[in-house]
Amino acid sequence: MARATALTPLGVAALSLLVEEPMHPYEMYQLLVSRHEDRLVKVRPGTLYHAVGRLEDQGLVAATGTDRGGNRPERTTYEISAAGREAFTNWLQEMLAVPVNEYPSFPLAISEAYNLPASVVVELVDRRIQALQEQLDDLGSGEQLLRKKGVEHKYWIDLQYQQSMLQAEIAWIRGLQDQFRSGDLPW
Repeated sequence: MARATALTPLGVAALSLLVEEPMHPYEMYQLLVSRHEDRLVKVRPGTLYHAVGRLEDQGLVAATGTDRGGNRPERTTYEISAAGREAFTNWLQEMLAVPVNEYPSFPLAISEAYNLPASVVVELVDRRIQALQEQLDDLGSGEQLLRKKGVEHKYWIDLQYQQSMLQAEIAWIRGLQDQFRSGDLPW
């Protein structure tokens, strides 16, 4: 059995889909994109095929058959194995319970910002706030659409998490800007 921490984000996304039903990797790709899961995990058809291949090598998924539709290439359908279900459940429980430092780039960049003139830092974080606000607006639009469509809240609680994180980052940066303006942060 694979350890929960050995799963990649794309592998987790694939296992999650296979919990729902058996499918082939291209179907997984289409479903991930249509559900906008690509905002949570980097997904491309080729990398998804490789991820499923690694899951199969680890015994976490098993091929259930191959079919061909028209002139399309053969497509292998996969299902989650008992070991895959266990690894997925273990990963999910661990990630929900135990904080992990994922080493995002922004904290490192802000820790090194003293290497730039204050005026440049202010301009750059202004641009960052604009970009974050656009992301926040997009998530808000997505939430409204999901509500309108009647999609159960449990399927998109991550949107609210992401909105909260963006709001917190925007608030923190605005506080930093206030420190620059007031002179409380000597540069």
